[in-house]
Amino acid sequence: MVDPTGFPEPTLVPVNGVELEVFEAGQENAGKPIVLCHGWPEHAFSWRHQVPVLAAAGYHVIVPNQRGYGNSSRPAEVTDYDIEHLSGDLVALLDHYGYEDATFVGHDWGAFVVWGLTLLHPNRVNSVVALSLPYQERGEVPWIEFMEAVLGADYYFVHFNRQPGVADAVLDEHTARFLRNLFRKNEPPEPPRPGMAMIDLARTETPLGEPVMSDSELAVFVSAFESTGFTSSINWYRNLDRNWRLLADVDPVIRQPALMIYGNRDAVPRSERLVEFVPGVEVAGLDCGHWIQQEKPDETNQAILKWLDRRGSSPERRPA
Repeated sequence: MVDPTGFPEPTLVPVNGVELEVFEAGQENAGKPIVLCHGWPEHAFSWRHQVPVLAAAGYHVIVPNQRGYGNSSRPAEVTDYDIEHLSGDLVALLDHYGYEDATFVGHDWGAFVVWGLTLLHPNRVNSVVALSLPYQERGEVPWIEFMEAVLGADYYFVHFNRQPGVADAVLDEHTARFLRNLFRKNEPPEPPRPGMAMIDLARTETPLGEPVMSDSELAVFVSAFESTGFTSSINWYRNLDRNWRLLADVDPVIRQPALMIYGNRDAVPRSERLVEFVPGVEVAGLDCGHWIQQEKPDETNQAILKWLDRRGSSPERRPA
């Protein structure tokens, strides 16, 4: 059981050499697919507030636990979590349902995957909604190398790559505490501290701010990660420089209509050059932190639906 409050029952869907645990709603709305892609360390359940609203609005809502998460496959090789594999899973998911393209919505790492999917398979993406993470400009230096030079060896992206297995073991040991401490809102501002932030968070006794979700909701995430451990999801981070190389020869401009939703109190910075790479983007800001669709579910739903309504178009369905 994923959720006591009525989240859809999952099915296992074979795609791209793996199986994805997929939650669906609005199957009667065939022809208007919308795919919701979670971030780290999350779960399809992070979209629980959006699924019924989008289905009621006439969309076929498809919410995968992406590879490495929940009951989806967890390949052993680190390179099995690069952007080619992650985007390939989503392309195969469209094929499974018989869709040429879809609207893709991504939060955090899910947004990174949706931006990458749109670059690598532009004909499969009708439109993009990104939450928290804007389009990441590729730059001249690989991403982890750049972060290490600017933010240091303890920055968690760098640490995940340079010290594989170290953080994984700490998070596995303190799964419930780590997730309780991470999923917070209205946290008081604090100056940066030395050390690896995620390891420190897992060892912290008393969390700051307020919980983003109820204990029963948090239990869904805790149960999932107690079952899987964190390594398969952290392997997404361990492919950033590989992704940088894989994206070297693609057209870097996103030509689909896009909506970028920022949390005004999110630590993830806004992009100053977003419109250069996503010329068709509209930008919205909500008064919240990082966990946008869970902190401000009604406002998130309104922003997405109003934007979709203004666009007034939907993907086409091809015969299966």
